[in-house]
Amino acid sequence: MSLSSILSADAIDSAIKDCQAPDSFCPKKFFQLCGLTKKSPQDVKKVFAILDNDASGFVEEEELKFFLQRFSPGARVLTDTETKAFLCAADDDSDGRIGADEFQAMVLS
Repeated sequence: MSLSSILSADAIDSAIKDCQAPDSFCPKKFFQLCGLTKKSPQDVKKVFAILDNDASGFVEEEELKFFLQRFSPGARVLTDTETKAFLCAADDDSDGRIGADEFQAMVLS
């Protein structure tokens, strides 16, 4: 399954373009622009599974760096500052990684 089977290619492009400059990425704004906030909890979990590159059930800091590239292969890598801020914003139990429920709570809240 690909992200474009859940989200429109145009919406993904718009979200990627909005955060092209380093340190301009805001997860909440990105989720809104790509249309993820309007999706069902099931679709959000499907997106999480795609982002969980190693299928560990969690998205770790190393996977988060390449978050934008999972949406668009030509996109930039997140900066360390953006990666850490994203992790802090979503990691409710402070275990250093984002679980599916934490991701869903961040997207849909």
